[in-house]
Parts: sequence; C-alpha cells; structure tokens
Amino acid sequence: MFKPTDQICECGKRHVCTVDEYVISNGAVKTLPKYIKKYNAQKAFIIADVNTYPLAGDTVHSLLDENGIKYSEYVFPQKSLEPDENSVGSAVMHFDIECDIIVTIGSGVLNDISKILATVTGKPYIIIATAPSMDGYASNSSSMVRDGLKISLPSKCPNVIIGDVDILKTAPEHMAKSGLGDMLAKYISICEWRISNLINGEYYCEKVADLVRTALKKCVDNADGLLKKNDTAIAAVFEGLIISGNAMEFAGISRPASGGEHYMSHVWDMRGLSFGTSVDLHGIQCAIGTRYTLAAYEQIKALTPNIKKATEYAESFSTEDWNEQLRAFVGEGAESMIALEKKEQKYSAEKHRDRIKLISDNWDKILKIIDEELPSSSELDKILDTIKCPKTASEIGIDEKLVPMTFKTSKDIRDKYVVSRLAWDLGVIDELNF
Repeated sequence: MFKPTDQICECGKRHVCTVDEYVISNGAVKTLPKYIKKYNAQKAFIIADVNTYPLAGDTVHSLLDENGIKYSEYVFPQKSLEPDENSVGSAVMHFDIECDIIVTIGSGVLNDISKILATVTGKPYIIIATAPSMDGYASNSSSMVRDGLKISLPSKCPNVIIGDVDILKTAPEHMAKSGLGDMLAKYISICEWRISNLINGEYYCEKVADLVRTALKKCVDNADGLLKKNDTAIAAVFEGLIISGNAMEFAGISRPASGGEHYMSHVWDMRGLSFGTSVDLHGIQCAIGTRYTLAAYEQIKALTPNIKKATEYAESFSTEDWNEQLRAFVGEGAESMIALEKKEQKYSAEKHRDRIKLISDNWDKILKIIDEELPSSSELDKILDTIKCPKTASEIGIDEKLVPMTFKTSKDIRDKYVVSRLAWDLGVIDELNF
C-alpha cells in the first residue's frame, strides 16, 4: 500500500497523513486505553448520540474504569443529528476543559462534529466507528451545513480510528449499503480528476488515484458478503472508506473521493434543508448519483464536440436567469453558489472558448479516460442489485422529474470540473436523459 514519506512524489507533492493509526479487527475497541495512554491523556471527553451510545458506551466506560482513566461525556439527545452550527455549538459548550483527549462513538455526523471540536480545542481525537457508512473518517475536512449550504470545512483528522468489526456488523444494513455506495462513487471521482487535469491542468497524482482504485476493487470483489455481515466484506468497505479519506489528505483536495455524484447528493441535502423534501444517507444518495452521472457519461461518449453549437449555447446562456432558477430549486443555499460563480466566472464566454477548444482537441483522450475508469451501467447495476441498494431517486422519495435539474445544479456546488460542467461546455446539458 502507498504510504506517505518524506520524499517528494512524482506528482510534485510531499504526501502527508495526520492519521497516526487505524485498527480494523474483531474486538478492536479493547485497544482504546492503549491509544489514550499513547497520548499521555488523563481524562477523556466522550461524545456519542442516543443511537450510537448503546453500541459501545458501556464498553468504553468499563475499559476506562479498568485502566484508571477519568472521563466526562456528552450524548446528543437528537435521533437525527444535523451537521450544522447548532450541533457544533452544543459540542463546544459541553466540552469539559479538564479533558485532554476526545473519544467519539459514532460515524458520519458525529465524526464531522468531533473533528471540528478537536480542531478548535487542539486535543488528540480517537473515533470508535459504529458503521461502515461514509468516507469521512480519515479526511481532513468536515461535511457541514453552514448558512443552508453544504460545505467542506477544514478540520483535524482523527489521530486514531478504531474499527471493531464486531461493532461495525451491528450497524443497520442500510448503513453498510451506504458505505459501499460511497466507495462506488470513486469510479466517477477518479475519472473526473483525470479529465480536469487534462482540460484545466488541475493537479493530479496517479499514485493516490491508484490507491483509491485498489481499495474500490477490494470492496467490489467482496460485495456479495456485505448483506451477510461477512467479516471480510465489512472490513473491506470500512478500510476502503478510511483509505479514501487518507487519499484526500495525501492529495490535499477532495478530488480522489468525490465528484459530480457527490454534488447531486449535496443538492438533495440542500433541498431537504430548505423545503423539507426527502433525504437519505449520504452514501445511498452518492450511489444513486453515481448511476445518473454514469448515464450522463455514456451519452456524452456518443457525441462529437461541436464547437459552433457549444459556443452559441454558452453565449446565449443567461447567468441572471440561471441564478433565479437556482434560488427556486435549492433555496437559501443558492446565494453561496451564486457568490462562488461571481468569483470563478466559469460561465464567461471567453473562458468557455478556451475550454471547448481544449475539449475538442483532446476528445480522444477524454474518451480513453472514460473507458479506462468507468464501469458500464449494467456492471454498476449488478453491484447495486447484489447489495439491494436503491438505484433511482424515486426509491428514496425524490421525484424523478427533479433529476435533470439536480444534475444541472451540481455544476455550481463547488469550483471543480465535473461531468455537468463538461455537458454545459459541450452545449448539451439540456439534452441529456436520465
């Protein structure tokens, strides 16, 4: 496995990772006292919620009592915890200043909140994972909602990640599906990273990309054991999720692990916040977003760039009209997206002319990347069927008619080149079918 070193990589970066250790095994939670002592901590601040506390709370208490380690704790009372200003504020306000290490029992939202708490307090942080559900365990950012917009905030990685397979197996089946769904998104993320490197000269590292590809293959190879709670399958998904987080830190960007499929998920989350529409687990939404994004790539593959058509489309595009559509579709989070475009100017006719020429000149290379990185729709569907994962928006309560607009909106979530931007550059974004 590729690991960080003091040497400069061929990509020009020195890859670093601030996760000191991760352990994945049956009974791994028993290593907690050892790691607390490693950081010379005297008192732990335990964070959990009403869902995760029953899974390991008593075990953690017993382990700390047996080893003479003091602790205080805060258990979020909400059954559905939001990663927003209120939750972070609660964690900060309940933090015991006598504590010199943070120990969290949980997964996605609790991990994101705890990483921010560890950042602001400067304390070491250990996560006891309760579900193989998402790739944020080892990432140096937290997926949060700020002012109604889904954003990634820089934050401290856990120092230690404990993946006790016996605990991970107790997670609801839906969460295990979510974990593999988040891993399947890596097909798209690596593909788009390479395309952006080709079109925009964006930084790219083949070693980091291959690290993710290898982890993804291991997950897919063991997918048929996931619903059977097979130890190897659960461990493969969990390790894949950790490696994805490592890869983001190695690269210094989220490119190795997320692309247009994630942004479709973010749009659904933002609509849920603004309008109370249906949302599901991040990884489930990413799996569905991967399927729609793959459908877009398959349609784009059948095209030949038409510079005249693309130029006319870009020149006739009204940013003002589009901003009003964003406000109506996304809600309050649209304002941050509109502000991002004012800074980025991706809809500039001049910038578009440069991009469409590069796209046209490198079309064969783009097609080669797509062929090398992406599975076919039938191959993806086979994996999703194996784990009985939802494949369409309607299966998670989202109107299928909203998918085209979700896809179009995904190009405005971040300043990253994804398939919806490629479709806009080609002048065909309104023509794609889902």
